[in-house]
Amino acid sequence: MLFQIQTDMDAAMTAVQDSLAIVEQPAQESINLFTMAQYGGWIMIVLALLLAFAIYLFVERLVVLTKATKEDKTFMNRIRDYIKEGNIESAIKLCQRTENPSARMIEKGITRIGRPMQDVQVAIENVGNLEKGLVLIATIAAGAPMLGFLGTVLGMVQTFFNMAQNASGITEIATLSEGMYQAMVTTVGGLIVGILAMFAYNFLVSRVDRVVRQLESRTMEFMDLLNEPV
Repeated sequence: MLFQIQTDMDAAMTAVQDSLAIVEQPAQESINLFTMAQYGGWIMIVLALLLAFAIYLFVERLVVLTKATKEDKTFMNRIRDYIKEGNIESAIKLCQRTENPSARMIEKGITRIGRPMQDVQVAIENVGNLEKGLVLIATIAAGAPMLGFLGTVLGMVQTFFNMAQNASGITEIATLSEGMYQAMVTTVGGLIVGILAMFAYNFLVSRVDRVVRQLESRTMEFMDLLNEPV
């Protein structure tokens, strides 16, 4: 009987010790983008600035292109009526009140009425620069991964330099892993920025193509208007 009680007490103590060991075991630190960014050094700061700049360019161009696709369906009809009536001043004022590239284009063409048709068409084609800023976004998309690789190479060079400075010739795995971790973080950061910038660039290019097709349609419509018999 006493032996059974002693056995039960030993088992209970073992269970308590095991539970305490589980409680006292520190939880492993989870990894996230913010944690990785803290190990990347100055290159991560550069990548963060490039990302912020790319986001600014994307939003600015998106707003401009969104406005460019919106236009009054009666705009060209009103322009036609003004021109047929010889009321050029009213047509120009209507273009100035309408905020989109088509109106700017038509306004430029109206100011060339009376000149050779070739001059009118050239004036229309030279209005606006819808691709402003896209080159910078493309540069960020290409350059950010290269900066990330540069950070990786610099981190690896620093790691092996520290190993070479160790006189004992013994390098702890934890120290080596930490250095390599810091080096690889910049590659991750560079790829993230580059991928986001690439998608942003391709999306904006598709929107620019859409606006350009719309402008080409308005150009042909305006040129046909000028060629209509009085």
